[in-house]
Amino acid sequence: MFLDEAIIEVRSGAGGPGATSFRREKYIPKGGPDGGDGGRGGHVYLRAVKQVTTLLDIGRRRIFAATSGEPGRGGNRTGRQGRDLTIDVPVGTVVREVAEGVEPREGHLVADLTRPGQRVRVATGGKGGKGNKAFAHATRQVPKFSQRGLPGESRRLYLELKLLADVGLVGLPNAGKSTLLSRISAATPKIGDYPFTTLKPSLGIVELADFTRLVFADIPGLIEGAHLGQGLGTEFLRHIERTRVLVQLVSAEEGDPEVCAAAFRTVEDELRLYSEILASKPRIVALSKVDVLAPDDREELRRRFSELIGRNVFAVSAVSGFGLPELLAESARIVGDERVEDEYAPA
Repeated sequence: MFLDEAIIEVRSGAGGPGATSFRREKYIPKGGPDGGDGGRGGHVYLRAVKQVTTLLDIGRRRIFAATSGEPGRGGNRTGRQGRDLTIDVPVGTVVREVAEGVEPREGHLVADLTRPGQRVRVATGGKGGKGNKAFAHATRQVPKFSQRGLPGESRRLYLELKLLADVGLVGLPNAGKSTLLSRISAATPKIGDYPFTTLKPSLGIVELADFTRLVFADIPGLIEGAHLGQGLGTEFLRHIERTRVLVQLVSAEEGDPEVCAAAFRTVEDELRLYSEILASKPRIVALSKVDVLAPDDREELRRRFSELIGRNVFAVSAVSGFGLPELLAESARIVGDERVEDEYAPA
C-alpha cells in the first residue's frame, strides 16, 4: 500500500500537586513548611524509525497516554515526574492536528518526519504544582496551601505515511507508466487500454547491473485540472513531492510532435500549478511506446519533440525494451546526485 493513514489521540500526563507539609521533628519546634513540588507530567513524542513500515498497528490502538507526575512530599521532596511516551512511526510520516469540522488532510501541520531518528513532541506534560515551601517568605512564614499541578494536553492527530520513492513516473492517462514499471521491476500494477487503469500508486524496486537499487513509483495519470482535484487530482499529486526525480512519459502513438508537446505541457502546467517545489524537481522526459513507429520515424519524432519543448528526450519502449538501459542509467545518475545532496543537507 502506498498511502497509509491513522487518526490517534495523544494525552500527556498531568503535573502532580505540590505538598502542604510542615517539618515535625523532636527538639525542633516551629520547623516551618517543607512541602515539595509535584512532578512534571510525561510528554508524548513521535519518532521516525526505519524498523516501522506501516501505520496499521498504531491506528488500531487509537489512544496513547503518558503517565502523570507524582505528588510532592514533605521534607522538600519533589514528586517523580511522569514517564515520557515515545511512539515510533515510519520515516515519511506527516503529522497534522485534527480540528473540529476540518478535513484531517487539511489540518494544521505539526511535523513532517522525513529522517530516521527525527523526533517531535506532540503533547507537553503538565507542570507540577508548587509545594507550600515555595510560598514562604518574610511576611508569610507559615503558608498552609500548595499548588495543584497543571493538566496535560490532549490532541487528535492525523498521521499520513507518504512512502519515499526515488523516481516518480508521471504523465497523462495511458502514457505507459504501468507497463514500464512492470517491465523494469517485479511490480504488477494493473494494466489496461483505457484511462485511469491505475487507481492507486504502485511501487517497484529496480536493480541495476552495478547493484544500485532504485524505488520507482507509478503515479495515476494526470489530466488538465488535476491540481484542482480533477480526475484523480490532488489525491496523489502530493505524494510525488517525496520523489527525488520525475520521469515524465509522453506517448508516441499519435506520431505527431505537436501532440506530444501539448501532452508534455499539460502535465508540466499541473505540476507547476500544484507546487513550485514539485515543478522544480529534476525531470527526465521519455517518449514512450516508440515500438509502434519505424526506426527512422521514431528518431525524427524524438528530435522534433525535443526541439519543441527545449529538453533532451529519451525514446523508450516497455514492450521491446528499447532505450530502457539508457533511461535507467540517467535515472540512477540523477538520484545518486540527489542522495549525496540530501546526505550533506543540514538537518
